[in-house]
Amino acid sequence: MAPAGTARTGAEDKGGLRTTLAGLTTRGRSFLAAGIAAAICAYVLGQSDLLRVGLLLAVLPLLCATVLHRTRYRVAGSRRLSPSRVPAGSEARVHLRMDNVSRLPTGLLMLQDRVPYVLGPRPRFVLDRVEAGGRREVSYRVRSDLRGRYPLGPLQLRLTDPFGMCELTRSFSTYDTLTVIPRVEPLPPVRLTGEARGYGDGRQRSLALAGEDDVIPRGYRHGDDLRRVHWRSTARYGELMVRREEQPQRARCTVLLDTRAIAYRGSGPDSSFEWAVAGAASALVHMLERGFSVRLLTDTGSSVPGEGADGFAGASQESADAAGLMMDTLAVIDHSDGAGLSRAYEVLRGGNEGLLVAFFGDLDEEQATVAAKMSKRSGGALAFLLDRDAWGGETADAQGSLDRSEERLRMLREAGWTALTVPRGVSLAELWREADRQRTGVGSLSAMEGRS
Repeated sequence: MAPAGTARTGAEDKGGLRTTLAGLTTRGRSFLAAGIAAAICAYVLGQSDLLRVGLLLAVLPLLCATVLHRTRYRVAGSRRLSPSRVPAGSEARVHLRMDNVSRLPTGLLMLQDRVPYVLGPRPRFVLDRVEAGGRREVSYRVRSDLRGRYPLGPLQLRLTDPFGMCELTRSFSTYDTLTVIPRVEPLPPVRLTGEARGYGDGRQRSLALAGEDDVIPRGYRHGDDLRRVHWRSTARYGELMVRREEQPQRARCTVLLDTRAIAYRGSGPDSSFEWAVAGAASALVHMLERGFSVRLLTDTGSSVPGEGADGFAGASQESADAAGLMMDTLAVIDHSDGAGLSRAYEVLRGGNEGLLVAFFGDLDEEQATVAAKMSKRSGGALAFLLDRDAWGGETADAQGSLDRSEERLRMLREAGWTALTVPRGVSLAELWREADRQRTGVGSLSAMEGRS
């Protein structure tokens, strides 16, 4: 739940009587025009009774505008999102609260919130008279099938007089942001190549996960094993000091997302690029839940959550915070202008990356060669290939596209990847299980390709 800021509006807002007169409604302008016309006719015809009627018609809207302008009251508004981060296709509720913080009751109020058209129609509410110190609460729902960051606000308040002659619109200064993240699909806890390094219940102890004893001692605590007393530090500090317990490192996983515009075709929530983004989000959340230190890497070489600690979300950072940061990045990620994967390869070749999970678009021979090299620095490599022509609906050269896809799979598998193509309509959970079957030499993807 994300609280919104509070703004105030009232007679002290900028804008004089001229602005108020500009807010005359159609009814108010009609009364004013009729009154002026009646006064002119009364002057020409010499009818004093008609002149009184004309003056009454003309003065009434002016009087309403003056009273509305000089009314001294203040209204405070606030907005709250529940939740502020929502998966694509799910609904979020926006709660609005209006407080009359002045000593006078308000008239009829019309409340309107500005929302992007992709979230639905613009919500409007009519609030009855709000007593002094009173409060009114309303809410509405928003939903988007497209990921992104959408501003909500500013909130607009329309004030009217009891006769409907004049209305003023005041805008609050604050707004909030709704983040629509990719859909996250639950993945089965299968064991893939490289997951023996700290994954699940089969976690093995190795120097990659459990480093040597920290030589920096700490003070003795009740219950510490006396065999761990560090006598040299004890003599130096004048109190019992013990060696720290072994500090295991968390297993690592890098999720690589290919964002090259030339590697994908189509747009919208059912496009291949959106499938790859949602797949990367699902893999990130799944690996974080399994206890991995995870980072998101793109073909441009940029990584999330950051460059500290090799760019991984380590033990010092909460998994929920790391997941939120990566989900916010995936919510707004777009195609890159790059033509190759060399920048991502330069980042990966720097050290042991643990498990590597990659979502590739269309690969030509050169980029397939670069991708094949990426597995050399990883403890295990899993690749999902989205064929551009198959997802784009191209059927003119279907056999040629299939042969090219098979050639790319062969190159990756010979380099040590567990590589799978992604047919349209297949869920990531099915492919995740298929990767485990492929690693153990059981089953194939032919059945799923037949269903698609």
